[in-house]
Amino acid sequence: MLNLQQAADVVLVAAFGDRMPMTSVLALCLLALVASAEDSKLSSHATMLADNSANLAFSLYHNMVKDKGTENILISPVVVASSLGVVAMGGKASTASQVKTILRADNLKDEHLHAGLSELMSEVSDANKRNTTWTISNRLYGPSSVVFADAFVKNSKKHYNYDHSKINLKDKKSALNSINEWAAKSTNGKLPEVTKDMPNADGAMLVNAMFFKPHWDDKFNEQMVDNRGFQVTRSFTVGIQMMHRTGLYDFHEDTKNRLFALNMPLGQKQASMIIVMPYYLEPLERLEKLLTREQVDTWISKMENKAVAISMPKIGIEVSHNLQKHLADLGLTEAVDKAKADLSNISGKKDLYLSNVFHASALELDTMGNPFDTSIFGSEKLRNPKLFYVDHPFIFLVKDNKSGAILYIGRVVRPKGDKMRDEL
Repeated sequence: MLNLQQAADVVLVAAFGDRMPMTSVLALCLLALVASAEDSKLSSHATMLADNSANLAFSLYHNMVKDKGTENILISPVVVASSLGVVAMGGKASTASQVKTILRADNLKDEHLHAGLSELMSEVSDANKRNTTWTISNRLYGPSSVVFADAFVKNSKKHYNYDHSKINLKDKKSALNSINEWAAKSTNGKLPEVTKDMPNADGAMLVNAMFFKPHWDDKFNEQMVDNRGFQVTRSFTVGIQMMHRTGLYDFHEDTKNRLFALNMPLGQKQASMIIVMPYYLEPLERLEKLLTREQVDTWISKMENKAVAISMPKIGIEVSHNLQKHLADLGLTEAVDKAKADLSNISGKKDLYLSNVFHASALELDTMGNPFDTSIFGSEKLRNPKLFYVDHPFIFLVKDNKSGAILYIGRVVRPKGDKMRDEL
């Protein structure tokens, strides 16, 4: 198979050098396109890690919902996997091998792990290919006494786009301000705060600061936005803006489990936001018990393309999680243990452990997207649409359609808004 450049060269020679017949030139153009598609395929290592990070999504989500104090959840499994790669790069022996176990990549060589995760992140976050905003900034903070090894700094930047910073952890207030200011700046003010507290301020910290704004494949009409209520509980409703549109979507109603599932394509259909919502207001525990990768795949397989009238919150939320405990629960026990951690590839000494893993995102849902197809308006296709009225807590996933990776998984339980009224 020719690579893309070789195919392009052949086409140019054919068209301008040898003056081949146009049919032959067209055939070679097709060859170039095939070569381009071939070039864009993910490696087997990246494909495997995309698949495994999707499994990590559900394991991590289910661990997090055990914390009854958590309302909104917003995590990027591919970014978490990438941060785990940094831990593996900085670790030795079982501290590093635990990462491979969590990622189900025990048989991968180190170089394939790092190259595969790097390739995956480059693919799913490429702003030039994807018409969706996703800014990702990563930083490893170490105490002011640490000396970062040159090789680690170089390779963690190369593969994982991680910056490095020394910080005076003894001055907790100053350290917190520094981290939050960095996060705000790196997200253009969309994420004003990563954390109010810094437990165990004596080790290395991984910080992800992100801003995600879906660009719908069919935009909402910006003039069809009004004020509505979002029911957090039966006695608590907040005022939000709601956006509306009717269009053709992949949709499934699971009557047995009393829920709706909707697939909303993003950008140029490279990814989709899948929303799972109970019929009526109820705590999400029942749905979360159903939530497995296999069940989501089943819902998707049963979807049918039909007319759906969507009413969707036009909201922005900021969510930050400290994943240190949750990753430990999934098997990352050594890196987070001051007495056992061997992260000596970071500094050349066994002087660090993973004290915090701050994972913070701002999510913005608004009307922006591609121009909608007006030809279907007034047609039979849009008659008797299904209603999808998102005015109570829901679960969502953002899934990459090429790799199968889950870019985000989360739930919206309480959007920002003023209390509207008490309900009986």
